[in-house]
Amino acid sequence: MSDSLALILSNIGHKVISYPDAESLFKVAPPDARDAVIVDLSLPGIPGAQLVRWLLNLAAPPRVVVITGQSQSFIDHQLRGLSPARLVRKPLDVEALTQALPVE
Repeated sequence: MSDSLALILSNIGHKVISYPDAESLFKVAPPDARDAVIVDLSLPGIPGAQLVRWLLNLAAPPRVVVITGQSQSFIDHQLRGLSPARLVRKPLDVEALTQALPVE
C-alpha cells in the first residue's frame, strides 16, 4: 500500500518520504508545519492513533491526514479527542488524495 501511495503522490507533484512504521519515523528529525504526514490507523507496531497524537502535539505540527478502511465506530474510538486535518477512506483514489493534499 505505501509503495502505491508514494507513487500516486509523486505523480501529482509531492516530494515523498515513506516509512514502514512509526518507529522508523521517530528515528529521524520530526516533521514540521511545512510538512504533511499520512498515517494509516492500521500501522504495524505503534498504533496509528498514537502516532497522530504525537504529531499533533509537536511544537509546529505538520498537516496530518489519516487513512483507514476501518468502520466509523473504530475510527471514532481511535481518534477520540484528536483533530487530524483530513480523514481519507480506503480504497484510496487520486481525487481524494489531491483534495486532502493539494500541491502548492
